[in-house]
Amino acid sequence: MSWTPNPDALRGRVAVVAGATRGAGRGIAAALGEAGATVICTGRSTSAGILQSDYPRGETIEETAELVTELGGVGVPIAVDHLKSKQVADLAERLRADYQHIDILVNDIWGAELLKGGPAEWNTPIWEHDLDKGFHILRLAIDTHITTSHHLLPLMIDRPGGLIAEITDGTTEYNASNYRISVFYDLAKVSVNRLAFSQGHELAPFGCTAVAITPGFLRSEMMLDNFGVGESNWRDALSPERDGPTAPPDFARSESPRFTGRAIAALAADSNRKRWNQRSVSSGELGTAYGFTDTDGSRPDFWRAN
Repeated sequence: MSWTPNPDALRGRVAVVAGATRGAGRGIAAALGEAGATVICTGRSTSAGILQSDYPRGETIEETAELVTELGGVGVPIAVDHLKSKQVADLAERLRADYQHIDILVNDIWGAELLKGGPAEWNTPIWEHDLDKGFHILRLAIDTHITTSHHLLPLMIDRPGGLIAEITDGTTEYNASNYRISVFYDLAKVSVNRLAFSQGHELAPFGCTAVAITPGFLRSEMMLDNFGVGESNWRDALSPERDGPTAPPDFARSESPRFTGRAIAALAADSNRKRWNQRSVSSGELGTAYGFTDTDGSRPDFWRAN
């Protein structure tokens, strides 16, 4: 029998997906919605344009919230710049007033895709790298996560069972022996893995769990646009005979953003989730452990082959 999500697995749970506009964040919010959760979708890209995003793109948190609701959850969009401590503090106060408690926090804020550049800009040594861009990468990737945890975790630790997922690129094991694009990108992704380890140490006495999760080769909206395909025909990008850029062979093992989301939904629904505390895992590893599949019925495991 094919796997299908349990629409009531997280019914009554309140989740915050910080950085829910697009990519992994939207996929995570959607998967939590599939499981019946109430999902607070935060980010800077809004239909009202009240905050300034680093990306000149059309996706919004309102669209993500609507998708959550369409899939069976309750989606709530709230505009937040997670680099601004006051805005995150205001978010915490609003959540305290409206929900009193949160069960799941997903730190997916990134926003530095353009800053890190494309392959032609990778492997630029630190003495040639633009310092302002480099430091902004670190602020977007690390400061945002720490600021969000600082203000929102008090809403989780009042009762046991909470889960925080730190979204990164590469497991601790992989990143420990592989240089990742630049000093700044490398440091950002290693730091987020360690942040889950540190928070797990601090959360354990409260019965809460912190896990670092990395997607595989992610078919984000930006990635699909790079190859001139959509989610429905993404395999066309592998054909060297087509018009447009050809994807690398690894793209055949790529995954939709929903797959990472289902990994987090599975963790949140696991009554023994504390066994994963302080771990660094991939969506593929969790797919094998819990048996969920991607939207096309596949179970990709990108990092196992890397």
